[in-house]
Amino acid sequence: MKEPARILVVGGGYVGMYTALRLQRKLKRDEARIVVVDPEPYMTYQPFLPEAAAGSISPRHVVVPLRRVLDGCQVVIGEATAIDHAKRTATITTLATEEEGTGSIELEYDELVLAPGSVSRTLPVPGLAEHGIGFKTVEEAIGLRNHVLGQLDIASSTRDPDVRDAALTFVFVGGGYAGVEALAELEDMARYASRYYHNVSADDMKWILVEATGRILPEVGEDMGKYAVSELRRRNIDVRLDTRLESCEGRVAVLSDGSRYPTRTLVWTAGVKPHPILAATDLPLNERGRLICTPSLRVQGTEHAWAAGDAAAVPDVTAGGKGAKGAKGKSHPEDQDKGKAKGKDKSPGQECAPNAQHAVRQAKVLAENIVASLRGEPVQDYEHAYVGSVASLGLHKGVAHVYGRKLKGYPAWFMHRAYHLSRVPTWNRKARVLAEWTLAGLFKREIVSLGSLENPRAEFELAAGTGRHNETT
Repeated sequence: MKEPARILVVGGGYVGMYTALRLQRKLKRDEARIVVVDPEPYMTYQPFLPEAAAGSISPRHVVVPLRRVLDGCQVVIGEATAIDHAKRTATITTLATEEEGTGSIELEYDELVLAPGSVSRTLPVPGLAEHGIGFKTVEEAIGLRNHVLGQLDIASSTRDPDVRDAALTFVFVGGGYAGVEALAELEDMARYASRYYHNVSADDMKWILVEATGRILPEVGEDMGKYAVSELRRRNIDVRLDTRLESCEGRVAVLSDGSRYPTRTLVWTAGVKPHPILAATDLPLNERGRLICTPSLRVQGTEHAWAAGDAAAVPDVTAGGKGAKGAKGKSHPEDQDKGKAKGKDKSPGQECAPNAQHAVRQAKVLAENIVASLRGEPVQDYEHAYVGSVASLGLHKGVAHVYGRKLKGYPAWFMHRAYHLSRVPTWNRKARVLAEWTLAGLFKREIVSLGSLENPRAEFELAAGTGRHNETT
C-alpha cells in the first residue's frame, strides 16, 4: 500500500492557510498528510488591520485560528530556519525545542509549499530602529491604537508645550495601502476621541504622510490617487510627496525637504521584503530575493517544491495578452520548467505583484496543481484577470477603481468593505465582522486605551518589587 504523501506548508498566512484548506478538502487522508508551520496560531487578515486599529473591528475578528480552520492538518507553531530541498528536510524551531534546549527538529516531506510571506523592509535611517512603529501584525495595529490614545492623554495632562506638540504630531512613512489606510483610520479615530478631552481639539493635532514618490495608492490609478491626496489634505493631513525620511534621532523626524517635526509617533510602512527563510534554502532566488517560479507556481528547475504570494516571483502571463496557456488552458510541468512553446515566459521580466489579491487566487491554483501532480494529472498556469483596487480613507470615505469604474467617497468605502468581507475566510468569521460593523453603526466608538495589555505583569512586578498592596500580618 502506498504511503500518504507528506506535504509541508511553511507559512500560515493567505497562501499557506488557503492552500492547506483546499488541500484538506481535496485530498483523502490516505493520499496525504499535511503539516502547516507558522510562528503564530492564527492567520491575520491584514486589510482589516486599519479598522482594528481604529476600533471598528475587534482584534480577535481580524485573525483566523489555524487549528479550527485546518482541522484536517497538523499545525505546528514554530519557525522554519532552514530548508534542504535536496534531502527533503526542513529545520524547525518551536517553543518546546527552546524549553527543552534541543534547538530544533527536522521534518521530512515529499511536497514543499513555501508561503512564509514577507517582513517589513526597513532602511538604515538614523533612529528608525529605536523609535519606529510597524504596521504589519495585529499586535502592532492594537499597539499603535493604544499609543495614539496614550499621546492624547499625555498632551492633555502635560504643562510642557514641547512635550504636548510632540505628542500631538503623528508621522507616517509610506503612501501605499498600509500607510494611507492606517493614517486615515487613526486620524478619524483621534478626531472623534478629541471631543472627550477638555483641552485637546482635532485642530491641535498634526498628521503627516511622507511618500518618496510623486503619488500615493498607485494601485487605484492616477486620478483616484490624486483624489486621495486632496481628500487627505482637506482634512488638514500634510501629504509630503517626493519626500524621504532622513532621520528620526532624538524623536525628531527630519525630512529630505529640510522640515523637522518633534514627534513621539513614527509609523513605518515603506514596503516589505522577502522572508529571511528564503535565503536559508537551496532553491533558486531572483535578484530581489524571491523564489523563481513557473506560471504553474512550481519553483523553477525543481520537482516537488511550490511557492506563491510574497515569497514567489511568478510570471504574469496575463500581462502579455494571451498568456502562457496551452491547449484547454493546461500545461505539463516539464514543459514549463524547460521553457517550451507553451511554457513560461510570454511576458519576460513581468511578475505578479506581491499582494493579497494575487495571494488568495494563487493559493487556489497552487492547491489544485499539487493535487493534480500527486494524481499524475496535468497542472494549470496561474492567470489573474485584474478587476480593480479599493482603499479606505476612514469611516465612510474611500477610493476605488473597479471594473474600469472610478468611485470615491461613500460608494468606494462601501465597496471596500463589501469586497474584503467577501474575502474573509469562513462564514463564521464573515458573520462576526458584519455583526460588529452593524453594532458600530448603532453605537458610539470605543476609545479606551488598553496599553497595559502589552505588559500584563507590570502591576504584579510593581507590587512584588515595592511591597505595594502587601498586607501585614
